[in-house]
Amino acid sequence: MEHALLPHLDAAHNLARWLLGSPHDAEDAVQDACLRALTFFDGFHGEDGRAWLLAIVRNTCYDWLRKKKRLVALDDVATPADCAPGPELQQLQAADRALVRQSIERLPAEYREVIVLREIEGMAYKQIARVIDAPIGTVMSRLARGRKRLVELLGAVK
Repeated sequence: MEHALLPHLDAAHNLARWLLGSPHDAEDAVQDACLRALTFFDGFHGEDGRAWLLAIVRNTCYDWLRKKKRLVALDDVATPADCAPGPELQQLQAADRALVRQSIERLPAEYREVIVLREIEGMAYKQIARVIDAPIGTVMSRLARGRKRLVELLGAVK
């Protein structure tokens, strides 16, 4: 059981943070999702543990949003530093991250979730299809439309 869940907790928290907009809410949602996963572990048949857990996290987040009836506003996403860049480069990088984050925030939820799962979490189309419970063709079309919309949003800002 631990082998199916523990390696994927960072990805679960990242997805929850993108969907809920708050690291604190994400922690609560991931805890709820883990409880659900443990409760329904008998339904896990040893397939892809990452996709299985992220599907539970996704559903938990959407349940939480429906209950709270609030708008999704995303938090800053921390990125690991490769090396210590100078102050000018740090400001430019922060501005770029903020611009991308704001553009992702403006995407509809169905595009935002597939963009996060594919581009940030690096999941395969098949895994994303399991997470969102949709055919691979739907994943591919949402990614294409989401990427196009993201490019349009980024282009409109410059």
